[in-house]
Amino acid sequence: MKKILFVTSISGFLPQFESNDVKILKQMGCEIHYASNFNNPIYTFDRNKLIEEGVILHQIDIEKNPARSSNIKTIKQVKNIIDECNIDIVHCHNPMGGVCARIAARFSKRKPYVIYTAHGFHFYKGAPIHNWLLYYPVEKFLARWTDQIITINSEDFFRAKHFALKKGGKVDIIHGVGVDEGRFKKSNLETRKIELRHKLGVSEDAFVIVTAAELNNNKNQQVVIDALEKIKMEQKVNINDIRYLICGKGPNAEQIEANIQKAGLEKQVKMLGYRTDMPDILECADCFAFPSYREGLGIAAVEALLCGVPLIVSDNRGTREYAIDLVNAVVCFSNSVDEYVTAITDLMTNEDYRYSLARRCRNSAKHFTINEVEKTMKKVYKTWVDR
Repeated sequence: MKKILFVTSISGFLPQFESNDVKILKQMGCEIHYASNFNNPIYTFDRNKLIEEGVILHQIDIEKNPARSSNIKTIKQVKNIIDECNIDIVHCHNPMGGVCARIAARFSKRKPYVIYTAHGFHFYKGAPIHNWLLYYPVEKFLARWTDQIITINSEDFFRAKHFALKKGGKVDIIHGVGVDEGRFKKSNLETRKIELRHKLGVSEDAFVIVTAAELNNNKNQQVVIDALEKIKMEQKVNINDIRYLICGKGPNAEQIEANIQKAGLEKQVKMLGYRTDMPDILECADCFAFPSYREGLGIAAVEALLCGVPLIVSDNRGTREYAIDLVNAVVCFSNSVDEYVTAITDLMTNEDYRYSLARRCRNSAKHFTINEVEKTMKKVYKTWVDR
């Protein structure tokens, strides 16, 4: 039986984003191990359920911050897991997961096959210079200890193609981690939409904007709040007819709440916390705001598209993979409050325009479904399972 070790710096990443890969590997008869810092959860998940499903968990002291000394200890912890558990393949995710796991694999006795999925390089066109100085040389160097790099957008794919990987190494691209199109679809039943809105305390005739993302600086929820504040001041439309539902948790939660109160938008903006019922939330939405400065891809926006919800997005390498301006989305500059004001008011006041975008949403996201991504990942894993 082949043994695979997933390593992530974000606790809960495996059940949140890699459950389909786990299913593929189980079908191939593999034993699955998962190492992360379970004491610092980002995504809510049931550890007991993972254990019941046969996933073997390993606590490591990994941190997202590359400056944390605990990451040095993590390298030794991962190396010990590889050697003591006779790991055949390491599949690492997130920047620090990729760093620690690849160094550990390189100096282990087992010398496992190494796959690194880059969910968005921190160096990209327009990135701050310090990102290039810090992350680019590290990724370029570690590529030589990597058998396969998997990217999730075109810009990263072409960048990684110029790295020198291990002998026989290759670079692939997948369209994200794959979205369940059976789960994310709109019922188009007005009664269900009204019922779900009432559960959330939202009136049936409100214009509802939804965001789902970690509450941090990069996700940039603040630009939407600033846009709503400007709409309120300029009275272009009735601010009382708008509801902005923010889904997620993260370090900026308290600051966002304070900014909402400062803008006097307590009635318009509702912070819903981390949600496991996003299909229901999207059923209530008239549009989905995704204002991130940077995205590797942005699976939450793809989920919205599959539910027939038009997007308002910031222009970045991730959103360019699926957001087509004036076709299924309104594309804005990430710092432009005025562009977000225009996008919101146009979609709110022009129902025909909104519906024309909505009609194109689901088909535009077909390439990002589980079935499509699964085709590539089966080939990736088969490469080493059959060895």
